[in-house]
Amino acid sequence: MKTALLTHADCLGHVTPQGHPEQVARLEHVLHALEPLDLNRVTAPMAADDDLLRIHPESHVRALRASLPDEGFAQIDGDTFMSPGSLDAAYRAAGAVVRAVDMVLGGAAANAFCAIRPPGHHAESDTAMGFCLFGNAALAAKHALDHHGLDRVAVVDFDVHHGNGTQDLLWDEGRALVITSQQMPLWPGSGRADETGAHDTIVNIPLAPGTGGAEMRAAYQARAFARLRTFRPELLIISAGFDAHQDDPLANLNWSTEDFAWLTAELCAIAKDVCGGRIVSTLEGGYDLNALAGATRAHVEQLKKAAR
Repeated sequence: MKTALLTHADCLGHVTPQGHPEQVARLEHVLHALEPLDLNRVTAPMAADDDLLRIHPESHVRALRASLPDEGFAQIDGDTFMSPGSLDAAYRAAGAVVRAVDMVLGGAAANAFCAIRPPGHHAESDTAMGFCLFGNAALAAKHALDHHGLDRVAVVDFDVHHGNGTQDLLWDEGRALVITSQQMPLWPGSGRADETGAHDTIVNIPLAPGTGGAEMRAAYQARAFARLRTFRPELLIISAGFDAHQDDPLANLNWSTEDFAWLTAELCAIAKDVCGGRIVSTLEGGYDLNALAGATRAHVEQLKKAAR
């Protein structure tokens, strides 16, 4: 089985103001980098409202609909904007992760990567923030648990910014292990090691500014990998942000493209041992276009190798 690549042109219709780091060109660069790879390309469907209501109250969905502009931009918070195409893009992004879970758990794909935007890991239960409208990774987890009846899922988030939304949405979910590394201090300010969730299923790995690949590898080996193996998830979800790259303009970690490839390969090896290699990965941050494209390709190449 091949690695599935889920995306949709609607995700290019989410337009942000000129100079905004979460721009259309991000996805264009990612798709161009992945174009030569032999992947099972799948058109992402629209998420159903019932899917979104697994993680968000109806009031959140209604508020976003009410904020959608007919033209120009609507500013949701200090750095989160909506354009006329943003809600379609967000529904496609959420639909991509739902379909990816269905494919991987149904045996139609060994693993999957969702090349989508807007990203999702900062969206809290009733708050859109940090460029994010819906909590895509948390939705993937809840869909696997509640629709497919899994007993345990894990989310690993290596975006440079803490996945406060995923943590919020899965804080009370004892069936989901959430492991997230992030630069600290850095926006949004959450992600301390003592934030462990209602069931001790949240593992935060704060990394000091300037942390490079060697320190990152040691941190994951010390705090993440054994916990993943002990938890034995039946599906691994990856929030794949590439803004810990040394070239990224929004943060101060010093990972290389090879570091992202190493981390992905290690996660694939653990998934092979504990859940038959079943992985769903979804794009989060990454704001240097060339670094984003190169690191994403390295990430997907490792997924592709694991799918053989």
